[in-house]
Amino acid sequence: MFIDKSMTGDVVSIGPETRVLEAFDLMKKYRIRHLPVVDKDNCILGIVSDRDIRSAMPPPFLGKEECEKAQERLSKLNVEYIMTKNVMSISTADTIQDALLLMYKVKVSAFPVVEPDGRLIGILTIHDIIRAFIKVLGIEEPGTLLGILVEDKQGQTKVIVDAITEEGIPFGSILVARHWEDGKRAVFPYLLSTNVARIKKKFQKMGFTLLNPLDWSIDRHQKGSGK
Repeated sequence: MFIDKSMTGDVVSIGPETRVLEAFDLMKKYRIRHLPVVDKDNCILGIVSDRDIRSAMPPPFLGKEECEKAQERLSKLNVEYIMTKNVMSISTADTIQDALLLMYKVKVSAFPVVEPDGRLIGILTIHDIIRAFIKVLGIEEPGTLLGILVEDKQGQTKVIVDAITEEGIPFGSILVARHWEDGKRAVFPYLLSTNVARIKKKFQKMGFTLLNPLDWSIDRHQKGSGK
C-alpha cells in the first residue's frame, strides 16, 4: 500500500508568521491535530501539533493579571517559535507499512508527505493509516475473527483458505503470526459472517487447534515477558 492512496492530499497548511491562536482556530475549524508549516514556495519548514499549542497556552494556576499578560503575549506569538523544525517527512515512494513502522520508532503521529524538492503534497496521520488497514483487511464489514494453530510448514494457509471457500463463506483478510511454540504458526482469517459454527467444527475435524484471538494475544504477551 503506497502513501498516495491513503494520505490526505487537500492539506491545510500555514506559514511561519501565522499566529499561534490563528493556528489553533484552524485546527478546531477543520478538526485536525497537525498543521504543516511551509514557506512561500510550499516547501516544508516544520509542523505544529495541538500538543505544541497546548504547551504554549498559559498554565491554569496563574492569577488573573498574570494570565492576561500571558494571553497578550500569546496573541502575538508566531508558530515559528513553537513548531517542530527539521521535521521528519515521507514521500509517495514509501508504503503505509514503512510509515507505520517509522511512527512506532520515532513516536510521532503524523508525517508531511513531500516531493523530492521538499514541496508539500499531503499529510499522513495515524488515522489515515488505521483507515487504510481497515479497508485492506475488510474489517469495516461485520464478521468473525477466527484463530487457528497450524504447523509451520508450506501450504497450511492454503488448506485453511480452501476449507473456508468450500463452505461458501466470504472472508475479508487472513493474517499469519508467529507462535511461541517451536514449529507453530497462528493463522487468523476474518470471515464476513457470524455463522461460523460449521467451519469451526470442520477445522477441528481436520486436526487443527482453534485459538481464541483475545486469549492468544494475552498469552503471547505473557510468554514474551517471561510470566
